[in-house]
Amino acid sequence: MEEASSPLSQPKKRGRPKGSKKVIAEEREISSPKMRDRATAAGNKKAAVVDDKYNNWKFVVPILYDWLANHNLVWPSLSCRWGPLLEQSKNKSRQRLYLSEQTDGSVPNTLVIATCDVVKPKVAAAEHISQFNEETRSPFVKKYKTIIHPGEVNRIRELPQNKNIVATHTDCPEVLIWDIEAQPNRHALLGAAVSHADLVLTGHADNAEFALSMCPTEPYVLSGGKDKLVVLWSIHDHISTLVGESNTTNSSGSIVKTSDNASLGPRGIFEGHTDTVEDVQFCPTSTQEFCSVGDDSCLILWDARVGTNPITKVEKAHNADVHCVDWSPHDANYILTGSADHSVCMFDRRNLVSDGVGSPVHKFEEHKAPVLCVQWCPDKPSVFGSSAEDGCVNIWDYEQVGQKIERGTRSANYAQGLFFKHCGHRDKVVDFHWNAYDPWTVVSVSDDVECSSGGGTLQIWRMSDLIYRPRDEVLSELEAFKAHVASCGPRASS
Repeated sequence: MEEASSPLSQPKKRGRPKGSKKVIAEEREISSPKMRDRATAAGNKKAAVVDDKYNNWKFVVPILYDWLANHNLVWPSLSCRWGPLLEQSKNKSRQRLYLSEQTDGSVPNTLVIATCDVVKPKVAAAEHISQFNEETRSPFVKKYKTIIHPGEVNRIRELPQNKNIVATHTDCPEVLIWDIEAQPNRHALLGAAVSHADLVLTGHADNAEFALSMCPTEPYVLSGGKDKLVVLWSIHDHISTLVGESNTTNSSGSIVKTSDNASLGPRGIFEGHTDTVEDVQFCPTSTQEFCSVGDDSCLILWDARVGTNPITKVEKAHNADVHCVDWSPHDANYILTGSADHSVCMFDRRNLVSDGVGSPVHKFEEHKAPVLCVQWCPDKPSVFGSSAEDGCVNIWDYEQVGQKIERGTRSANYAQGLFFKHCGHRDKVVDFHWNAYDPWTVVSVSDDVECSSGGGTLQIWRMSDLIYRPRDEVLSELEAFKAHVASCGPRASS
């Protein structure tokens, strides 16, 4: 399989196009001095606004966070995912982390397997967590293995039944399946041959760049692409063709390739979108039910048991392209969507449409740019996160919608349901992922195309539990702490 390329004439919607720095430089060379001065002034003004927001955020890090690690990336990563838990100790846990390197062509694109030390709650000293250098790597994140990827890694998804198995999307029609432990470690040098995927999933008729999902209950894979199709595979179908051959699969379900060209055709191809499919998601309780969203502004629900046509199509789920979707693992009635219209919608599949268009339970509006990722929190059913091109990760609680929030004497307008805002990134946050093993811990990554710190920023963070615990419980704890501090104060001499 040859390395895929993305033409500069068609820059990727959510990533940095190859050679973008070179293109920008050439544009500046041919522009007039007056135009250059205006562009420089506008750029400086934008940078100043970003820096002010960032500096204000960094000042309050010791107050808002239980722990935070900042890791500078030489090359941007368009995806970040937690892998399997490796070990536990008193003060930290060690876990796999999946990233990528989207390069400019001077070195190969890579899939990176890292090891991350996650500090446990109430261990890190508050005065230390904000003392980091934006242009350095974190001691908590170390590269473990590098796979030379055939093309840019746009999306990474891990197999829930065995998190050493991951799927990737690049700028091609195929989905690539990788057995992380079986793959050799490679050095990303110019001219190096690409690594061979353990399994290649075929079925798309055009590039499938972003829409990718793994089933929570069985080894099923779902994808969407520019061909407007949603495609379903079962890795079981690959394993069944290897029955009788020795060492084709181990007890944990690991895939062992029998050749460099192992491929698998689809279980089903589903037609219903009229534009590019941007994201797909399985129903958490079913291998046969799933949903998809796309640039046609539609949310579509499917059931493979009844055919390849939509069972429900929500027209105008948003007023623009729909970039992302997530299905609640706590209540299968609730689905989240995020859009280029800057909003997040929560739908109830029992009542999706009103007057022929999408009718969300609530529309969450606070982002100032297109929303790129949404995900339900594994630790509380009513909580979810969203990230956007405004550089923020917002944490929402739909149970707080409609509640009167007391915030001192100020009467500012607060977005309904918003209770935490992570502003540690200085450019668009292209992906984030809740940690299933460590409650309320998030990894997020930004493509810092306009920042001096490098290609991207990876952050691992956990908000203070004083933010999400019940109010009465928090006030009681603070009163006890206040009494303790008072008792420790200086005593008058007799």
